[in-house]
Amino acid sequence: MTGTDPLAAYRPNAGCVLFNAKGKVWIGHRADAAQPHGWQFPQGGIDDGEEPHEAAWRELSEETGTPHHLAEYLGSIEDWLTYDFPPEVAMLPKHAKRGWKGQKQRWFAFRHLGSDTDFDLEQHGEVEFDDWRWEDLHTVPQLIIPWKRSIYDRIAHDFARFAT
Repeated sequence: MTGTDPLAAYRPNAGCVLFNAKGKVWIGHRADAAQPHGWQFPQGGIDDGEEPHEAAWRELSEETGTPHHLAEYLGSIEDWLTYDFPPEVAMLPKHAKRGWKGQKQRWFAFRHLGSDTDFDLEQHGEVEFDDWRWEDLHTVPQLIIPWKRSIYDRIAHDFARFAT
């Protein structure tokens, strides 16, 4: 096993936690998800040759429509956080054809410097979220689909310092 990347079967992904001035976080409701666990932070795949922090900036802009100059970088979780796809998700063509077991994610925190009118969920064309709201960071893990919940517990713990 020497020299083998133990995370090679996990799709590289970057996630963003956007805080407002009151310490609340931006969460979006996935356009393709049913209630009650359809909420999540902006996240998405890291393109070939793209650094995780670059992907985070891109995903933040694409999924919320807010421009870069209205977000201030606060920090990140340096570890790759992983989860396995449940069987029904692993069998989806977009994952099955590439052999992904799950995702490995790097998470980044930002502070929103603008107003609520800066968000445009249709700005990118491919709509990921059909609704959004500000939420207390510590309550978000309970809104997440259960198989991602351990990642969100870690995010809530590590980024709690930005919520004040």
